[in-house]
Amino acid sequence: MQLLLEDLGHHVVNLGPCISQDEIVESCCKYQPDLLVVSSVNGHGFHDAEHLVRALRTRWELAGLPAVVGGKLGVRGAEGQDGHRRRLLAAGFDAVFHDEQGLGPFEAFVTALATDRTPPAPAGPREGAAR
Repeated sequence: MQLLLEDLGHHVVNLGPCISQDEIVESCCKYQPDLLVVSSVNGHGFHDAEHLVRALRTRWELAGLPAVVGGKLGVRGAEGQDGHRRRLLAAGFDAVFHDEQGLGPFEAFVTALATDRTPPAPAGPREGAAR
């Protein structure tokens, strides 16, 4: 994930695996990232992510922080994915990506997010304006 985000032109602060919920929330307050990406590979990501995003959304300074989660979120494969997705979105995530989808939808989300945050170019001098 880090390499993909860096290839897309983003600076990444990788907190590493098995980081506590409190440390993630405090790091977001400290670094003020443009996006929080939570990735799970062990099949237990759903429960941890749900608690994390609820804690994140209690902090006023992180209210507008886009947050996404993806990877192996459960141990039942495709069964339960829709339920996981609905609950994680209701808890406060902006997007949920399951490992079976591949990286395409995630990459499209990140690209769209960067486009939405790009400030408009300053207007040039108007025709006929004094210089």
